[in-house]
Amino acid sequence: MTTVSIIGNGNMGTAIGGIVAAGGNTVEFIGRDTAQQITGDIVVLAVPHFAIDEIVAARSAELAGKIVVDITNPLDFSTFDSLVVPADGSRASELAAALPDAKVLKAFNTNFAATLAAKTIGAHPTTVLIAGDDDDAKLALAEVVRAGGVNAVDAGRLSRARELEAVGFLQLTLAVQEKVGWDAGIALVA
Repeated sequence: MTTVSIIGNGNMGTAIGGIVAAGGNTVEFIGRDTAQQITGDIVVLAVPHFAIDEIVAARSAELAGKIVVDITNPLDFSTFDSLVVPADGSRASELAAALPDAKVLKAFNTNFAATLAAKTIGAHPTTVLIAGDDDDAKLALAEVVRAGGVNAVDAGRLSRARELEAVGFLQLTLAVQEKVGWDAGIALVA
C-alpha cells in the first residue's frame, strides 16, 4: 500500500484523492497553508501554479527523496491567453530545478476533476499522462492510478511536460470559452 499526500483540497485534489482511495491506497490531504507533516512517498501538488514557489520554499527539505507530482497548468490567469513559462520550458522543469533531490513528475494536468471522478471521458476511460525522468517514480504513480480504476500512460521524459502543459492550457481555454464542458477531455483510444 502507498501513501499519497495531496497538498490542496480543491476539486482536483479531491478527485485525485478519490482515485488513490479507490485503489486501496492511503490518501492524506494537507492544506497548503498548514505545517502538517508530509508522510506520503508520493506528494501531489494540487494547487495553482503560482503557489508552488511558496510550497517549495517552506517544504523543500521535506520533499527531498519523494515523488513530487506537478498537476499545474501555468497559464496567465489574467488573460487566459498564454502560458507564463518560457517557450522551451515548463512549470514542471522549474519545479525539478528547485527540488533537485526529489523525483518530479508531471501528471493530471490534462484531466479535469470531473473526468477523474467519473473515470470516463464520454464512452472512453480517463487516461492520466505521466512525464518524468525517473522510470520507477512514473511506475509507482501509474500503479496507484491504475489501482484506482483510471488508465495511466507514460508520456516520456520530463521535457514532455511542456507539451502536456500546452494540452492542458488548450483544454482550459476551451472550457472557459464554453466550447466544451468541464466534463470533457482528450481520450486516448487504441
